[in-house]
Amino acid sequence: MKTLLRLFFQGLLVLLPVVLTVYLVWAIVVTLDNLLFSAIGQYVGTFIARDLPQWVRSLLGLGLVLGLILLTGMLASIYLGSFLLQQFELVLQRIPLVRLLYSSLSDLFKALLGDHRGFDRPVLVQLTADPGIRVAGFITRDDLSALGLKEEIAVYLPQSYNFAGNLLIVSPDRVTPLDARPAQVTTFIISGGVSTSSKAPLIPDDPPQRG
Repeated sequence: MKTLLRLFFQGLLVLLPVVLTVYLVWAIVVTLDNLLFSAIGQYVGTFIARDLPQWVRSLLGLGLVLGLILLTGMLASIYLGSFLLQQFELVLQRIPLVRLLYSSLSDLFKALLGDHRGFDRPVLVQLTADPGIRVAGFITRDDLSALGLKEEIAVYLPQSYNFAGNLLIVSPDRVTPLDARPAQVTTFIISGGVSTSSKAPLIPDDPPQRG
């Protein structure tokens, strides 16, 4: 019986991550298909007066979305296209509710995917008088003079097993830089320190490129 239970839990430990990963990826793809790809394909089918099969609508919508992304990237890489996109961005910035949503999402994606990433300086932050108790995070801003704070910096603390976090305003002397890759530190935090990659030695990161 003990052998069977041990084999059962071993199989569970192997299958659960695989099944949940496949399910989450499938759920994301289905959601995108229902909300975007299939809807775009159906609109195109209506425009050309043809009743397209579901899989054709999905592939057509996916192709159009990928094409739009590439076209936007091409426009952003040339002066005229960049100027037009900036003007469109200024229009969005003038609409009250849209400005709040657009600015937050734009800054987030630029921090994650842009040339000047915002989560590239992992640090340890001392929250109490006890130097032995620290939390891991990322410096996101050195200059907070716009908020009237001249001696503090902003540090973002991701939460374990959660895609959320807290923003702390701390004194620089409470921050210790980590000589490690941001992706590895992120994995370490998100997994609560128990993932396989987070147990590996921290690999020094290349010096961040800042323009």
